[in-house]
Amino acid sequence: MKIDETDQALITLLGENARAPVALLARKLGLARTTVQARLDRLETSGTIQGYSVRLNPSVRAPLRATALVSIEPRSAPAVLSRLNSLPEVRRVHTTSGRFDLIVTLEAATTERLDETLDRIGEAKGVRSSESLIHLSTKLDRGQ
Repeated sequence: MKIDETDQALITLLGENARAPVALLARKLGLARTTVQARLDRLETSGTIQGYSVRLNPSVRAPLRATALVSIEPRSAPAVLSRLNSLPEVRRVHTTSGRFDLIVTLEAATTERLDETLDRIGEAKGVRSSESLIHLSTKLDRGQ
């Protein structure tokens, strides 16, 4: 699906506030409400917009965040991803190029839980090695 400048402006506005009423979006874009609703429907139906999310205040999120850099054995990605998916502290997994194959974002309520999760990742069949980085503070966060 081709995304034009108006679609991109609409997506940008939704990125700022996904709960903005269609009437407000229409006013900001200088379009009719029905036009904006039709564009939203088209973007959702095409899969361009796959859903809407909530951005939590850091004070209510799990207090500990970390990134695990994971190197895996060849052809072991499905098994490793299945293992990562089973761990509730795992929030995101990205493939990457370079020395590591996966970037895993974690959130945990306690250091013990974070340590246990990192151990489970390292023990997973197909994981060659991992390195973890504990997030200390956030200096810039533009959301997802």
